[in-house]
Amino acid sequence: MAQKKQSKKKSTGQLKKPLLIILASLLLITLIGYILFALPATAFDEKSRMVTIEKDSTQKSAVLKVFKDAGILKINSLLGIAGAPFNIWDKMKPGRYEIKKGQSILDIVRMLKNGRLAEVKLVINRVRTRGELAKLISKQFMTDSSFVMEFLSSNDSLAALNTDTGYLFTKIIPNTYSYYSDASIQTILEKLRAESIKFWSRNNRLQKAAALDMTPEQVYILASIVDEETNYESDKYKIASVYINRLKKQMPLQACPTIKFAMNDFTITRIYEKYLSNPSPYNTYRVKGLPPGPICTPSPKTIDIVLDAPETDYIYFVAKSDFSGYHHFSNNYQEHNNKAKEYQKKLDEYMLRKAAEKR
Repeated sequence: MAQKKQSKKKSTGQLKKPLLIILASLLLITLIGYILFALPATAFDEKSRMVTIEKDSTQKSAVLKVFKDAGILKINSLLGIAGAPFNIWDKMKPGRYEIKKGQSILDIVRMLKNGRLAEVKLVINRVRTRGELAKLISKQFMTDSSFVMEFLSSNDSLAALNTDTGYLFTKIIPNTYSYYSDASIQTILEKLRAESIKFWSRNNRLQKAAALDMTPEQVYILASIVDEETNYESDKYKIASVYINRLKKQMPLQACPTIKFAMNDFTITRIYEKYLSNPSPYNTYRVKGLPPGPICTPSPKTIDIVLDAPETDYIYFVAKSDFSGYHHFSNNYQEHNNKAKEYQKKLDEYMLRKAAEKR
């Protein structure tokens, strides 16, 4: 009888061991599942952070270092552990990834495995030179600025976009554009060109340009000059009318902003006589008509201002002597010359005062 009881206890004990192992395994699997699927893995307070995986740096150690340096994860080693079964290190796509606050390790691993790159916002406001554009693009995308500059400076490269180095900026309408971070320079420019075509197809812009006897590119070039003349919209309309009148009369535009562009010095605040001899084709004091390309990327509003410029008889304008930023407009040289002398006198007095204050 005692033997039967002892045998029964032994049997019960033998049953308990596998059961405990099973329970422990289930608990472990549940814990691992919680850590991988549900537990927030991120260690930052912002809505998201960006990490950039460079080309030729998709190896496990390099990627883990990027995440560690960026302070992305609470437990950095978990990324290596969770990524192993998915073999993400051999399939990693270089680029910029957006890690959102509260993401799980498994979400992050899947994102890396599937190469779900973050969207990049290319914000284009006023850009004056190809060098500025190259820096802007290389800052946002995974491409070298020197390569971008080489592309932007090559008529052969730009031919596929139906443009050249002179007219390149006429294909760029300032706005905010979305891309993936691995977008090539060709992809970036193709989208800009497509959006430019859409812009000109709306609001009767092509018809308005034709009514001015101008191409969209010529309107854009003129708008770039107007945009550099003033920030005041009311003056922009009148300035646009002045330049349109000058073009019709085949008078030189004599636009001061083109001198700054010709000299590649946008810090100039006063145009001296010696500057006007610059041989650049952008010097509208020496060369009649529009310059061979835009001197900046004008705002869409300024383009529309040129298209909607009022009919006036103005052919001259000069900054007002009260330094308000507004201009005086006239239709005869005598009146213009008097206002110009008045402005120069006030400016000389101002410069003398500033010089005295520095002593």
